[in-house]
Amino acid sequence: MKGMCLCKKVTIEVDETHEFDACHCTKCRRWTGGPFLAIHGGKNVTITGEAFITKYQSSEVAQRGFCRSCGTHLFYYLVAANEYFLSIGLFEGKSDFVFKSQIFIDSKPNYYQFADVTQELTEQQVFESFGLSI
Repeated sequence: MKGMCLCKKVTIEVDETHEFDACHCTKCRRWTGGPFLAIHGGKNVTITGEAFITKYQSSEVAQRGFCRSCGTHLFYYLVAANEYFLSIGLFEGKSDFVFKSQIFIDSKPNYYQFADVTQELTEQQVFESFGLSI
């Protein structure tokens, strides 16, 4: 799959996937204005336009990337695991995504609710799944 930012200066290629997740953590909601809807790109991600990417160290374990030209939110990068989580909005035209899970469910505010039935993981369960401690 190939995605791009608004100005098309950054492109991201990743293996085909049909699943996406929502993160409800405070930082993702502050960063995106709502839950972060993302596909798990894993380690096999090809990014072009690196000169236009700004990386922000948002915690001890992760960076967030955005296009410095147009401001598009590109990815959440889990440094220790070398894993990318890519904004679903980058992949325009792909409509067969399936809502798989909601993470940091213990941080989700009560002012919104998804209708889909998904797997739900707490903050602790998420970090344990990557072999990290909180």
